[in-house]
Amino acid sequence: MTALRQMMIEAMRQHGFAQRTHTTYLTVITDLARYFHRSPDTLSTDDLQRFFHHLVQERGLSAASCRVYLHGVRFLYLQVLHWPSVEVSPVVPKTPQRIPELLTRDDVRRILAACHNPKHRMMLDLCYGCGLRVSEVCHLRVSDIDSQRGQLRVAQGKGAKDRMVLLPATLLDRLRDYWRAYRPATWLFPSALFPDRALHPSAPQKAFTQAKRQAGVERIGGIHSLRHAYATHVLEQGMPVHQLQRLLGHRSIQSTMRYLHWLPGQQGARQGHIDLVAGLEVGHD
Repeated sequence: MTALRQMMIEAMRQHGFAQRTHTTYLTVITDLARYFHRSPDTLSTDDLQRFFHHLVQERGLSAASCRVYLHGVRFLYLQVLHWPSVEVSPVVPKTPQRIPELLTRDDVRRILAACHNPKHRMMLDLCYGCGLRVSEVCHLRVSDIDSQRGQLRVAQGKGAKDRMVLLPATLLDRLRDYWRAYRPATWLFPSALFPDRALHPSAPQKAFTQAKRQAGVERIGGIHSLRHAYATHVLEQGMPVHQLQRLLGHRSIQSTMRYLHWLPGQQGARQGHIDLVAGLEVGHD
């Protein structure tokens, strides 16, 4: 391991970056070094500009990928090498703004009803009923359930942030049934092969895909579409957008506002618990 690589790892640890960010940023800097066949600490601003021109024009990277590279490069030169500034202005393609194929409440009802594995069904219920990311569901612990307050603690979600989300009565009852059936000790959804580890996200992802196919729902999208459905459906029922921002764990209100753009005329006015799962009127099977 080079000294520069070790310095970058230590800097990322000090900033509390997630392991996935470590891997991504190190990949960015490795690509930079390979392109010039030189150590990144010997490069100039003009070299960096050439590198981003290569990413866009020769490798054809998307706008999102180019921004990831830019974040990684800026972190190295500003936080590790302590340059006063990084004057690089890559011309990247605009990120296309597409409206996803949002699931209707009937779509969700049919998908959940088609998931017959109780463990997977419980996970899909939480993705939709609480608006959780699949990785957040997989890393829930039994101790994260606050039944008295009707809340669920999401530990170290995206951006290494903890947050509390509303846990409707319907989901709380189903979680109690699930616990009585499976008796999980630490992880709410432990791996079958390695009980001391959390279940890998690929399991509920596959369960969602299979249930959607069996339900005959042809809209494009994976399990994350349940989170999109949660956001749009609670807004339809009147949840204020600033409250939804906290529940979804969005850093910027703009990330939450896009759901209003997809729902013309929805402003959000009412407060309080919104129990989406109860309204589906489906069974546990």
